[in-house]
Amino acid sequence: MKKALKYNELTRKVIGAAITVHRELGPGLLESVYQCCLFQELKDLAIPAAEQVAVPIIYKGKLVAHDLRLDLLVDDRLVLEIKSVQEVHPIHRAQLISYMKLADKKMGLLMNFNVAKLTDGVERLMNGYLLDGE
Repeated sequence: MKKALKYNELTRKVIGAAITVHRELGPGLLESVYQCCLFQELKDLAIPAAEQVAVPIIYKGKLVAHDLRLDLLVDDRLVLEIKSVQEVHPIHRAQLISYMKLADKKMGLLMNFNVAKLTDGVERLMNGYLLDGE
């Protein structure tokens, strides 16, 4: 059985894959284009990922909806929220944090591809704390 990557190593590899996509395509395209290309890049790197992962909405213990979709879920633990916007606003960060809470995931990356240098458009957000060795 393959040992799971620690979060820092996983996020480093995912950001590297996103940089490859951004170098190839450049800024200014639709979010869906970056999402499908990043998904393909992750597959090429043998990093497990899923697109448009459905997350059920539980309200007061009852299932009320199930149409919330995560852009990408990497290794069943890292939520990627893909943006292609002029400017990232606090609501984008709040959205990712809410997605992580509803999906019960500890870490997420907010990636805005509409920048000249992708590393300027990447933010790592946490939902709680990591345990030693994660």
